[in-house]
Amino acid sequence: MAKHIRNINELARALQPTLLQMTDILAERVYETLNYFLQDYYSGYDPKSYQRTKDFLHSAVKVDAHPYKGGVKASVYIDYESMNNYVNATGFQVATFANQGTHGGLEVEHKPHVWDDTMRETIENGELLRMAIDYLKSHGFSVRS
Repeated sequence: MAKHIRNINELARALQPTLLQMTDILAERVYETLNYFLQDYYSGYDPKSYQRTKDFLHSAVKVDAHPYKGGVKASVYIDYESMNNYVNATGFQVATFANQGTHGGLEVEHKPHVWDDTMRETIENGELLRMAIDYLKSHGFSVRS
């Protein structure tokens, strides 16, 4: 059944449930990819000079989609503030090392760039855009790409 929309506020209300669901799906994809690269970071190197706390391995956070400034917002991030068990390094430094391809600041052969690789595999390669277009089309929206 067609909806008759008379103004922009009615349009925003009509679109919001679809956008909330779609944004949650897209955020989940980023979260899964981030966790893949976190796992890759851990499995690709066995430290000899320090003992792992695994705080970084479990640092990925996904905040569910919610209305935000007339649209919808979800967040995926590394919670470096929760990583406080490291000796001689802050959580921010650990996350930075991992994105520079080092382990604890040490140069190693296995060099994933955890955050940059996540962005490359979800946003920069167009995957999230394709997923959004497919989702909208599957819900009856006409989308030109």
